[in-house]
Amino acid sequence: MTAFLTSLSSVGEIVLVIALGFWLRNSGRLGDTFKGNVSFIIMNIALPVSIFMSVVSKLNRDKLLSLSSSLGYVFLCFVLGYAVAIALVKIFKIRKGRRGTFINMVVNANTIFIGMPLNMALFGDKALPYFLIYYLVNTISTWAVGIFFISADDPTKEKGDKADANFNWKKLLPAPLIGFIVALVWLVLGLPITFIVQPESFPMLGNTFTMVGGLVTPLSLIYIGIILADAGLNSIHFDRDSILALVGRFVIAPAIMLAVLLAFSHGGVAVPDIAMSTYVIQAAAPGLAVLPILVGRSHGDVAYATNVVVTSTVLFVVVVPILMQVLTFI
Repeated sequence: MTAFLTSLSSVGEIVLVIALGFWLRNSGRLGDTFKGNVSFIIMNIALPVSIFMSVVSKLNRDKLLSLSSSLGYVFLCFVLGYAVAIALVKIFKIRKGRRGTFINMVVNANTIFIGMPLNMALFGDKALPYFLIYYLVNTISTWAVGIFFISADDPTKEKGDKADANFNWKKLLPAPLIGFIVALVWLVLGLPITFIVQPESFPMLGNTFTMVGGLVTPLSLIYIGIILADAGLNSIHFDRDSILALVGRFVIAPAIMLAVLLAFSHGGVAVPDIAMSTYVIQAAAPGLAVLPILVGRSHGDVAYATNVVVTSTVLFVVVVPILMQVLTFI
């Protein structure tokens, strides 16, 4: 019960900041350009700095090698997720125009704007290395695999037509991922980090990095509130395909992750509790915020994509305390 109340309290704090963004947007105090501006600041400035600072201060080469095994079972979870999602599409006969959305909802999560700030609030900096592993695999999965399912689901194309694979490959290297890669190179090469992680040795630079990185969580939560305000909570509805997508996101995806982690753990692979908690929570994070945009480009059912993304974002507040309670029994 204590763990449940703790997670509920942590989620409650997050909800209050999201509600602040929601109210500021609905009251007209945040203009139309603010969402794009704050998104740019988070994705291209604050988050890369935050990730770089966290990696070089929390990891070393030995710990980096110990984390490499995590890539294996996280990658396996994504492969299994795609297999299950494709099977569900066939079993429940999800109609064309919704299939790409459905598959991405089951497999790929909104790790940056929702998964990351929640992870930091629940588990602190010590969980960041495991979050970064999940983020890396999730990013590659989204832009190298998930987008092709959306392109292939274009209802305006006849059967047998080739899916449009013309997308920007630079999306495989977004700024946060570049920050992660630069930090890894920094560690591998053994470059000096004292002037970064110990601000007293070079206070102006160290404190600046820390301050900029600290913008990520509050700005991300306000951004979520803006998204919810723009989408409109009254647009939420529950049809069969939406319910199936939500079950895939909140039940099937974390269940696959939990099953794989337990299998590896029983097989003799040491899986730290903090790693298990991080991966399970990330596996249940809401749908990708960019999903409606990607679906719209492929002439899919944008209303369906918007509904499942908004609904999963709202319901995530309820799902997290439940998952945290489940994890206490593992």
